[in-house]
Amino acid sequence: MTAFVLVAGAHTGGWVWREVAAGLRESGAEAYPVTLSGMGDGGGPAGPDTDLEKHVADLVRLIDELEAPEVVLVGHCYGIHPVLGAADRRPQRIARVVHLDVGVPQDGDPALDLVPDQELRDRLRAQADPAGGDWRIPPPSPDEWERWGSTVGVPAESLAELARRAVPQPRATLTQPLQLKDAAAEFPVTGVLCTANGSSIALVQTLVGLGGPRLKALTDPRVSFFDLATGHWPMLSAPDELADVLLRAAAGEGHHLSAAASEQPAHLRPFLMDVPERPRERVGQIDLYLPDADRPRPAVVFVHGGPVPAGVRPTPRDWPAFVGYGRYLAHRGVVGVTLDHRLHDLADYGRAAEDLAEAVERVRADPRVDEDRVALWFFSGGGLLSADWLAAPLPWLRCVAANYPILAPLPNWGLSASRFRPAAAVSTAGRLPIVLTRVGQELAEIAATVEEFLTVAEECRADVEVIDLPLGHHGFETIDHIEEARHAVEHAVRSVLGHLSA
Repeated sequence: MTAFVLVAGAHTGGWVWREVAAGLRESGAEAYPVTLSGMGDGGGPAGPDTDLEKHVADLVRLIDELEAPEVVLVGHCYGIHPVLGAADRRPQRIARVVHLDVGVPQDGDPALDLVPDQELRDRLRAQADPAGGDWRIPPPSPDEWERWGSTVGVPAESLAELARRAVPQPRATLTQPLQLKDAAAEFPVTGVLCTANGSSIALVQTLVGLGGPRLKALTDPRVSFFDLATGHWPMLSAPDELADVLLRAAAGEGHHLSAAASEQPAHLRPFLMDVPERPRERVGQIDLYLPDADRPRPAVVFVHGGPVPAGVRPTPRDWPAFVGYGRYLAHRGVVGVTLDHRLHDLADYGRAAEDLAEAVERVRADPRVDEDRVALWFFSGGGLLSADWLAAPLPWLRCVAANYPILAPLPNWGLSASRFRPAAAVSTAGRLPIVLTRVGQELAEIAATVEEFLTVAEECRADVEVIDLPLGHHGFETIDHIEEARHAVEHAVRSVLGHLSA
């Protein structure tokens, strides 16, 4: 017999698991939807001293009362913090921990720091200031739940109930750091990723392939994953599917990520074209690939994606794709420029934008560059950095290009209120030429941002040329060594060079 202990996120209680618990019980399992202290009917009393450790104690007490030989703890959103705390204190009782559309907090992380939306996090931090007087943080207004995570799929009546039954959250539960010992790493773990909220197995595998040391732990054989095609509240939007996934997780099923130790990571494979070597000059964080020329030449600045974890080696400007593009453009008679910017985390877009602006100014100031003829070419997650340039095009910017870009923040990135929304900025791009290479085998969550961008572009009659590569994958330049992919690169380069010479 397996007992599922279901712990919901901030401002909610055990009631959100109503349908999931019913499905688990119908399958013969035990289900215990938990309402933590201070979180509504059924929860214990709360006061100014109610903190994360109090919620951990709530779960430990329940675990000690259970007779089932296998206990599976399920944590959603804030709920993963008390879940991990309780598992750390009763590791011998825990068969598995399920992270339901939530990250992996570490020892010392307060829940408040992991709220994805930066503006929301800052506001909550201000509300959590003890000087504010109240020991509780009020729940979101009815129209703000989307900022805690995508509400895709949640019926209107369930969303109304969520807003109606939400309760204030004891402040210290969000501000007290999580305390974990080594035992927290000893039991099996399952991540359930909600694709409409911007997460998927494919996306996580891509990030693992970049070599970030913190993500390497996700390739442990004890870690498994499931995708759910819904938003951040699957217990309300897809309860039957979630119950099935939880039962399969408890049975040891799920997808396992590849550590890719036996093969070369996709981003380090050879460029799809044989390109003659060209002189390369390294200046700070930029590399210039120089053509044979006796006068200033136009320049194309290639902007890598990310986030790329700090410490990854080689850095993006030495990846074969960017070296290949730099050489190819120099071979075609313009200055190819690659750079390393500091997009190491989702909170780094502002810093990366500053790095890009500084690099562009340095390039334009180089006497070998025609300062009035520059193009910017964005890739993958670097696509969000195009927003500034689309929002207020400058006369020397002759073209913006993008390959398999992310053109609107994914829902769980916490950037919905930021300026990094190319899908909105394109409405003010005017007649700035945009060359977009779209791959047919794109991750669904990324493809949706491209379609959002193109819808707005069509409405405002932006000058967008779309180059379709139906069989292409994200990062096709080192993955798809096929003739159609080479033609796509040649087509895009030809278009960009045409705009630079116009």
